[in-house]
Amino acid sequence: MGAALAAGFLLVPACQPNLPLLEQVQQAGELIVATQEGPTTYYQEMDRETGFEFELAQAYADFLGVKLKIRTYSDLGDLLSAVRRGEVHMAAAGLTVTPQRSREFRFSSPYQQITQQLIYRSNQSAPKTVDDLTGKKLVVIANSSHSENLSRLQQQHPELIWEEKHNSSALALLNMVNDGQADFAVVDSNVFNTYRSVFPELRNSFELKDPEPLAWAFSSNTDASLFTSAELFFNEANESGALEELRIRFFGHREFDYVGARTFLAHLDSRLVKYEESFKNVAKELNIDWRLLAAIGYQESLWNPNAISPTGVRGLMMLTLRTAKEMGVTNRRDAEQSIVGGANYFSKLYKRLPDAIAEPNRTWFALAAYNVGYGHLMDARRLAKKDGLDPNNWFDVREKLPLLLKREVYSQTRHGRARSGAQSVVYVRNIRRYYEALVWATERDYHRYTPTPQSVVAMRDSLVH
Repeated sequence: MGAALAAGFLLVPACQPNLPLLEQVQQAGELIVATQEGPTTYYQEMDRETGFEFELAQAYADFLGVKLKIRTYSDLGDLLSAVRRGEVHMAAAGLTVTPQRSREFRFSSPYQQITQQLIYRSNQSAPKTVDDLTGKKLVVIANSSHSENLSRLQQQHPELIWEEKHNSSALALLNMVNDGQADFAVVDSNVFNTYRSVFPELRNSFELKDPEPLAWAFSSNTDASLFTSAELFFNEANESGALEELRIRFFGHREFDYVGARTFLAHLDSRLVKYEESFKNVAKELNIDWRLLAAIGYQESLWNPNAISPTGVRGLMMLTLRTAKEMGVTNRRDAEQSIVGGANYFSKLYKRLPDAIAEPNRTWFALAAYNVGYGHLMDARRLAKKDGLDPNNWFDVREKLPLLLKREVYSQTRHGRARSGAQSVVYVRNIRRYYEALVWATERDYHRYTPTPQSVVAMRDSLVH
């Protein structure tokens, strides 16, 4: 993205003193970005780095022609201090643009809008106003925009108090509310929407503030050259549609289904526990994230080894008779055989895909092939290419899969009619949701809040901003 613009930024010889920050970055060949681990920022997925903020920062590093170096901070205050002191070049951490922060940092053009949501457990009475928080335990992340907003609200509601948690995360705060350790928490809407599948009993009561923008933060103590180049990057990303595509990729498939979420968590405890080791063992052999294989199994059968469909596919991984024979599965209802057979079949499809298809599209294409068939997927790729779309981009190809049910279209393809073309699009979306739910469910226990000496209670005469 932006190769032509990036080429316009010329390096200055190292001997020249006081180089602008942009030229320092390009001369060093490295962009150092501060962030925090989380579902909307940065995390590990299938042994690779990903996350909305990470991918956006990676695109900016590519724009500049340099490598991206990520530094993660568990404490938001430490992250902001690192930006302020110039220890990193910028922060891409889902930071809300607030009046107080705007006095300390330069913020890029916004790339998303969020609201501050008050979260409570559904078996408790829902608060209607800020006054309903009096006498209750309210928790927020220290140095966050939430604490800044609560400080303003306290001027009109003097009885309002809250606890600020250092070295904490939104996941830890949601755990506290879910476990009854706190009555309420304030988190950003995009974060809560991501975690809802593993906290189906938590609710949003009301927004504490009107929608606010998220943006990158740059130190105001340095020159504005890097900030200016980021503005050029965002202009191009908006005009090309790349930014919107990234939003859809990370947030477009997340739909909350209360009954589905509760069922998923129940099956997590009652069914997955029986097969988890089998998923892990074969995943290790094939170098695949076991949670992805488990997500396929859940989509196929709800982890039921005796599942059978009207078309004759059966077992935990719902293998056809032909696929089972190809993978050496003699008993499709044997959970161990089904998992091994399904995993190897997915791996075979993954490796068979053209080398030009890169991650994460490669995984999504392999999932679609598992459902609709490799030949039909290739037909959809050819249709996309014929219409000037990118045959290596899942979001382009998925538009063509439903068309394989139309005679005027499939009659012109190599593999003919695909009855489940449209279904495969839903199939991939569902597995992405189940996979992420498994990731956050397995991470949940590692993010229980642990008090530290820095934890404080913010009151009228003792506020931490």
